[in-house]
Amino acid sequence: MVQKTFIKSAFLTFTGVLCLASAPQSFAQENTILPKLPAPIQNLVNEGAQVRFLGKDHGVEGWIAIKNGQEQYFYVLPNDGGFISGILFDAQGKTVTINQVNRLRKQSGGELLDMLAADRPQSKISDVTKTDKYEFKTPSEQLYWDIENSNWIPMGQAGAPMLYSFIDPQCPHCHKMMEDLRAPIKAGQIQVRLIPIGLKEETRAQAAFLLATPAPEQVWWKHMDGDMDALPAKRELNQQGVQRNLSIMQSWKLDATPFVIYRGKDKKVKMIRGKPKDIDALISDLGVRN
Repeated sequence: MVQKTFIKSAFLTFTGVLCLASAPQSFAQENTILPKLPAPIQNLVNEGAQVRFLGKDHGVEGWIAIKNGQEQYFYVLPNDGGFISGILFDAQGKTVTINQVNRLRKQSGGELLDMLAADRPQSKISDVTKTDKYEFKTPSEQLYWDIENSNWIPMGQAGAPMLYSFIDPQCPHCHKMMEDLRAPIKAGQIQVRLIPIGLKEETRAQAAFLLATPAPEQVWWKHMDGDMDALPAKRELNQQGVQRNLSIMQSWKLDATPFVIYRGKDKKVKMIRGKPKDIDALISDLGVRN
């Protein structure tokens, strides 16, 4: 009897996979019928992830999920015997996952975006922020926990002092703030975690695209630089992640974009409504050393 397991392993980014795929390899897809979403994948969808079915090859069903600007690959073992997270190789050591991603790109016109996860009834904010393991001592700590568990995309180097900010893709004040932060982001001094929302239908669709794309940082800077095609408003995308972000924002009565939340060098949670007036002071308060 096979015990159900969920094995975590390293995963490659979509761009990394493309770099490895110098030439398509021939292989047969065993089954193109779309199966029911497995429970772990459904949980990711409910949290706002974009998912696509990679097909069934070598007896296992493959899935890709994109959340917070990262991709992860899942394979369902036969007879629901468990789930594996990682890259699939064949008996000759060739990477099956690369072929599956190439196939998916061809099927979707070159775009790895979700056309599968339909909008579902949104979670109540009490569900979003609920935790049975920790009782928050202050509202600010509860707020920060909610922000950390929103749907965000990373801009800049991992491990650098970071701040979160709600943004609307078409908000001019958001653009100005990010332009002011571009240099320290590019220099690896800070990481900005953008929490996309949409205050109208078009920008909600753009926000969903930003959450769905495997290369959100590159897409955002192209959008900032005036590329009108970088951030399309694809209304068929799952917008549950955007709605989740909006629910958090509305629950805390955060009423402007940008709205910055961060933990200062004194470890206190701090907020800035609108574009920060003194970027240097903000960076200093994050604990960035010159």
